[in-house]
Amino acid sequence: MSGQLTGRHVLAITLGAFGTIIAVNVFMAIKAVGTFPGLEVANSYVASQSFDHDRNLQQALGWVVTPEYDGREMTLSIQDARGNPAPVETLEVTVGRPTYVKDDLHPRFTYEGGVYVAPMDLASGVWNIRIRATAPDGTEFRQRIDHYHGSRVK
Repeated sequence: MSGQLTGRHVLAITLGAFGTIIAVNVFMAIKAVGTFPGLEVANSYVASQSFDHDRNLQQALGWVVTPEYDGREMTLSIQDARGNPAPVETLEVTVGRPTYVKDDLHPRFTYEGGVYVAPMDLASGVWNIRIRATAPDGTEFRQRIDHYHGSRVK
């Protein structure tokens, strides 16, 4: 009787089903870990020890950052508490996706007419602008700005 369901058939079906489920889970876990770094600081406890002090120093600067992107270049206006261009000594910027580091950009901004300008080609979607700047007295300024570029789906 060739059409009969035997114990071997049931075993093969069960192993095949569970094997497929396990293979898909392993694949998804590898993709999840590989595309999302999940690391903001190397040691969160050490970073927490100076957080309040660093935040107070940064807030004392009174800097306000306003990004703009026109499809060709990004501009960053960094102003002090009086609304004047802030005296920035060093500036490092990373523009990237919130959960995907592969598309991270590290543009070189140049100072032109009171704003920092960098040519850039961004695809549509949500981008994070992570700014790290230094004031003349050595105070570090850090900020992450969520920026949306492109047409929204309604």
